[in-house]
Amino acid sequence: MDAALFSPASLFRSFDSDDDDDDEDEGHKGVQQQLYVERTHAFPGMDLIIREFSFHQLNANLLWPGTFAFSEWLFQNQSLLCGRHILELGSGTGALAIFLKRSFVVDITTSDFDDKEIEENIAHNCRANELAVLPHIRYTWGENFPTSEPGWDLIIASDILLYVKQYSNLIKTLSFLLKAYKPKDEKAGVANCQVKQVITISGKEVQLQWPLFLMSWRRRIGREEEALFFTGCEDAGLATQHVGSRVYCISLKKDV
Repeated sequence: MDAALFSPASLFRSFDSDDDDDDEDEGHKGVQQQLYVERTHAFPGMDLIIREFSFHQLNANLLWPGTFAFSEWLFQNQSLLCGRHILELGSGTGALAIFLKRSFVVDITTSDFDDKEIEENIAHNCRANELAVLPHIRYTWGENFPTSEPGWDLIIASDILLYVKQYSNLIKTLSFLLKAYKPKDEKAGVANCQVKQVITISGKEVQLQWPLFLMSWRRRIGREEEALFFTGCEDAGLATQHVGSRVYCISLKKDV
């Protein structure tokens, strides 16, 4: 049996370092404080200090394997990031976005459920890594997006296919972001996005169609459940390419 990466007991640390039970008499009775652990994680070329919740009802709590695999893959294929306006879905702790901002000074916006705690934790992690707080969008998949003209030509995510019941909402969101895309620099007359582009990925030439969604998926679920997402994308007019080890590129079909 593989050894645990960390002890579950190490996760249960209170925001409040004072464990005195008398705190309840100070007006905190009945209020459950959020618990967290702050750890150092190794990313390509750097270490990041990331605060992770021991539990969060929306599962935006811990770093998962796909984040580390995806960061390494993007590091090796960083030409994909050059000049792009990036939106991360399901940012969770914000670790991937922080890594990309510090490594490549990219234009990146984080997003996750419409939840104040998630937003504040991402901001905390930015500051903990000597980074200005990144733009953030509190957004729940499937709902109306805050802007009618999204300007992100690269959407990224890692390990977000855990909840099958959310697939239809995720696909609805992706369809909107890809179909309603409007280049941010269009008014300035700058062509910052090629509709089609041949680029070398992991030593192979691949034709991509922008805007696109780039996703790493490492958490194992049943093949049938996983296939539901890709079939749903196909039915919604989206094309899927497998461009790396468990890395997928999703964009509009050519005839859409």
